[in-house]
Amino acid sequence: MSTFRLERRLEADARQAALTRIGGAVAAMILSGLLLLLTGRNAFSIFWEALDAIFGSQRGIEGVALRAIPILMTALAVALSLRMRIWNIGSDGQFLFGAFAAVGVGIHMGGPGWLVLIVMALAATAAGAVWILVPAFARAYWDVNEIITTLLLNFVAVQLVAWASLGFWRDSEAAVTQSTEAVPYTLADLPGTDRLSIGLLVPFVLAGILWWIFRSTTIGYEIDTIGGNPRAAAFAGIRVRRRILLVMLATGGIAGLGGMLQLSAPGAQTLNSGFSAQFGLSGFIVAALAGAAFMGVIGGGLFIASMFYAGLVLQTKGLSVYIIFGIYGLILTGIALGEVAARYRLVRTQEAVAGEAVPA
Repeated sequence: MSTFRLERRLEADARQAALTRIGGAVAAMILSGLLLLLTGRNAFSIFWEALDAIFGSQRGIEGVALRAIPILMTALAVALSLRMRIWNIGSDGQFLFGAFAAVGVGIHMGGPGWLVLIVMALAATAAGAVWILVPAFARAYWDVNEIITTLLLNFVAVQLVAWASLGFWRDSEAAVTQSTEAVPYTLADLPGTDRLSIGLLVPFVLAGILWWIFRSTTIGYEIDTIGGNPRAAAFAGIRVRRRILLVMLATGGIAGLGGMLQLSAPGAQTLNSGFSAQFGLSGFIVAALAGAAFMGVIGGGLFIASMFYAGLVLQTKGLSVYIIFGIYGLILTGIALGEVAARYRLVRTQEAVAGEAVPA
């Protein structure tokens, strides 16, 4: 009797994986459109309004880019850890603690603006690395599950930021109850734009550097080897614990720097407990769906940011937030199924029936 089962491909073709993810997203959008039609809504009009919100004006494109910066930074951090099969769920906490360090420098340090911004960036990067230091040591030397330790620190970071914005750094003159003082410095504008800063270049440059490291250097090869089989890597002479420690600190630093970039964006110079807006979760989704490929992270991050921005615009036009989140979920599920289709294939097998030999 014939049956079917999923069999993992030995090597997943990158181009095929990209096509299946796109196919999954398109199929999900078609399904979303059908559901909208069944509920009496004009799906074509909604999708057209979403596309017009994103590409119809410079404001829309810049709005997507602004939202993409923190998502791309947390996604790159998670993607780096996933290359070693390390599940850093705490990028939200590292992002927040990076912003916490940056706002501390920004409201207390005097001097030229460019110098303050450099110190803010360094402080945020170091703070992100410090925030993951304990989980990194625990994972590298005692094999403690990093999912739990990094996730729990997210809640600690939120409480720390809430304490600062309600207490010792609270802006007593602001109408907002929970807010720190505003950092009086922003990054330089990106030429030809109205609201974008040069911070937009950081995730693109970082993705290029990481891509080159994993493509052309021994360090990248060693990290991929550890991700494939840590025991084999150790047998080959790779210092597995040291590499795990360094990679986890680097992921924290990248997420922390993302916090500083968000803090230095126009109109976002204050810090509160809602500052991260779940950017870490969005970054984790992007990194997972991109298969930890750094260039895939760029495309996926821009796509997710586009969805979020279009959703905000559609809310202002009366579309329910529940419908918008439902469409998000369908599209992300379609992309995830496309990822599975790229990594597995359906094979036909023969099951033996009692008293019947299975042909060789």
